[in-house]
Order: sequence, then C-alpha cells, then structure tokens
Amino acid sequence: MGIVKISDNLHNEIRKASAIWTRSINAQAEYWIKIGLLAELNPQLNYNQLCKKLLQTQPLTLEALARE
Repeated sequence: MGIVKISDNLHNEIRKASAIWTRSINAQAEYWIKIGLLAELNPQLNYNQLCKKLLQTQPLTLEALARE
C-alpha cells in the first residue's frame, strides 16, 4: 500500500462522492482510479461497459484490464 498525494479540492470531491455512494473515501478514490484506467485502456467502451468489465475482472490487474 502506498500514499498518493492529491489536491485538497479533489479530496473534497472524493469525500462528497463517497458519502453519496456509501463508500469509504479510499474505496471511492480506488474506484475512480480503476474506472479511469479502464477508460484509458478501452476508449471505445461507454461507462456501463466499463463497469461491466470492472465487475468481470477479478483479481484486478493491469494485464486483465487490458484484455478485450
């Protein structure tokens, strides 16, 4: 586990989103990182398709995310 330095503004946005989705702040940040990584690796997929791919990818690794 590591430490990621982010701006106070982004931290506040993560805090707000985590309250809405009933996730911890860390879990919300991790979710956004995973979705963002998936979006970069699969620009042809929409949000729903990205979520489906995320749910089907266990354990989550860069190699698994890059697979079609």
